Amino acid sequence: MSRIGKKPITIPAGVEIKLDNNKILVKGPKGENSLDLVNDVKVEIANGLVNVSLVNENRLTKPYWGLFRTLIDNMIQGVVSGFEKKLEVQGIGYTATLDGETLVLKAGYSHLVRINKEPGIKFAVEKNIITVSGVDKVKVGNMAAKIRAVRKPEPYQGKGIRYAGEQVRRKLGKKAAKAA
Repeated sequence: MSRIGKKPITIPAGVEIKLDNNKILVKGPKGENSLDLVNDVKVEIANGLVNVSLVNENRLTKPYWGLFRTLIDNMIQGVVSGFEKKLEVQGIGYTATLDGETLVLKAGYSHLVRINKEPGIKFAVEKNIITVSGVDKVKVGNMAAKIRAVRKPEPYQGKGIRYAGEQVRRKLGKKAAKAA
């Protein structure tokens, strides 16, 4: 038995869930989200609850139970409150600006790095903080990882793009190591 999979999901007010064959569609105040289900996963919607179960339980299908329950729960949470990731830009001359709906980064290269947003994703820039938000948790996380990959934080001076609150282990330089 899956401890996560057997928990029912409560449907909050203002959220509409439809089930068509092997596809589940969730609509809410922030937007809509959809997910293709595997044939071995069975979803039942009744009395304001969503229950996920398996058609036939075996070694290959058991991992899907908790996975699809969590994915459906994330879809509901996304259309109700949304998801967001914050990134910090640190370093002299490193900046982030918005040009329409395109994120423009100055990250120590000889050229500007332009990142186009995907459908369902929103960018916001305040000083040196980039906020990526949307209703799909996976898309928000992937877009934030793509922005961070432009210039990962380096361990000697700490320059680069990092997640808000991320701790970067700093290394001693040659001068400090030689003096010791």
